[in-house]
Amino acid sequence: MRQNPANLSRRTLIGGAAVVAVPTLAGGVAAAAAAPARAITEGAAGRPSDASAALLEQWAQAPGSHPVIPDISRAGYRLGARLPRPRVVTRVTDHGARADGTTDCAPAFNAALRAAGERGGGVVLVPRGTYLLSSPVFMHWSNVVLRGAGRDATVLRFNRTLNDGYRPARQSNGNSRWSWTGGQIWFIAAERRARSEAEDFAGTEGWLLGDTLAQVGAASRGQRTLLVSDTGGLREGDMVMLECDNPPDASLLTHLAGDVPGARTYDWPRRAPQLVTGSGGQYIQYASLQWPVRIEAILGDRLVVLAQPLKYDLRAGWPARLRAIGPTVHDSGVEQLTIRNELVAMTAHNKHPGSNGVCFQAVHDCWASEVRVENCDLGFGFTYAKSITLSRVAVGGRAAHHSFACRMQSHDNLVDDFEIEAFTVPVPSGAVHHGLNLEGLSSGNVWRRGRMAEGTFDTHRALPFENARTDITLVNNGRVGGSAASGPLFGARIAHWNVRITGGSPYAVTIADVAPRSVTVGVQGTTGASSELPPDFTGDLESLLVGQGSPPRVTDLYAGQRDRTD
Repeated sequence: MRQNPANLSRRTLIGGAAVVAVPTLAGGVAAAAAAPARAITEGAAGRPSDASAALLEQWAQAPGSHPVIPDISRAGYRLGARLPRPRVVTRVTDHGARADGTTDCAPAFNAALRAAGERGGGVVLVPRGTYLLSSPVFMHWSNVVLRGAGRDATVLRFNRTLNDGYRPARQSNGNSRWSWTGGQIWFIAAERRARSEAEDFAGTEGWLLGDTLAQVGAASRGQRTLLVSDTGGLREGDMVMLECDNPPDASLLTHLAGDVPGARTYDWPRRAPQLVTGSGGQYIQYASLQWPVRIEAILGDRLVVLAQPLKYDLRAGWPARLRAIGPTVHDSGVEQLTIRNELVAMTAHNKHPGSNGVCFQAVHDCWASEVRVENCDLGFGFTYAKSITLSRVAVGGRAAHHSFACRMQSHDNLVDDFEIEAFTVPVPSGAVHHGLNLEGLSSGNVWRRGRMAEGTFDTHRALPFENARTDITLVNNGRVGGSAASGPLFGARIAHWNVRITGGSPYAVTIADVAPRSVTVGVQGTTGASSELPPDFTGDLESLLVGQGSPPRVTDLYAGQRDRTD
């Protein structure tokens, strides 16, 4: 007989293995650093622990509703499907591009992409060579792929930043939005881009949602079948937006933080005004929780089946609806090339002019494969992105601000087999490199099989929940960031699983002392157990710290979940 995972004790969760939770310490960071670690490591150092397998088996009993382990099994393009291989329909050289180092090839690239898009899609081939571009390349069309001849064979050399080659994007405080969004290759609907330009980004980073298609009834986390007011406006296979109101009492936010006692007593209106009220420039869209999801089946005139289980409850006090997704881009990608920004000095923190790489903004089911970005402020960025796969990607050259950024309600994205190389020019005084950024009510995102010579696990406030970083080796020399007005660093069910630290510091990686209802499994290379981060919630966080110092038997949480669901 199956147990309800919500009722499992911590010892039951791991089948009796030796483990304890680490509560947040009331004395804060200093007290946490001084206190002894309370995890009990199984076995001798270097031997696989059994706790990881026991936890995964517990998860498999009810994958969408485990109390501490996120369901990440459907991350990536088309919920984890293999990337397509469309046929070549044109070449950038057919539209005037020349690998001569002097021809500005940006107009030719954009013309070639338009030609492919207007024909219904296909591959735009970029032959071997180095191409000079003085402005961004916009991926405005679905089913279009920009493909080079290989990461070392095709180089796109951008000699101007986004600030110079596209347009300035300064906030009133002088910060540049190019510090965390925008790309030299930019996946964005033309309508989304036009609105952003017309309104100068004021609250316009997200989806251009259309009509309400149906009201949605109450449901529980892990559920896939929803009761709706009417199925007449819905079609099987469509991507729609499940939108849930974020009420002034912050009860939804408390739920996303795992409903732990500290989340219930947290002063949300004062400490997280942007999350509660949806105020503050680009944060106005936090007034609702938005999760794009595909309709798998329609059962009569009142029931729909989602392609994924819910990540949170739907309750009567949080009105929910299905809306049309609006103009977007899907099933497009960039492959087998290097983006090389002109080498300019890294600026002070958040003043970056936009020596960026690839950005996915309000698009779904796209990808970047075998792409390297050099000399960047932002390497690869997700802004309101859904079901994107990055595979065999790298960030290198001089120091970056964000090598990878996942922000503004980005969901179910997969970064696989990635690398942050040792910087050729280090981070200067007054600047910061973060590493793997995760923020802003984002969920279901996975970083796996990574190598990080620079950076840390940067959970960047605004309550990201249900995400994982797994099977990663890092030096751990970056810093966590995020606006203090954006509320807690962590929501529930953040998993750090099989992480090898070569620099000795547990900073921001062992997170059982700060992240509610989360798991830290098999962190190696450090004897410390404190995150060294300030706690947001007081009291017991109901989190697990398992197998400290030993490699887990289940080495990759994503692969382990896929093996049990395929």
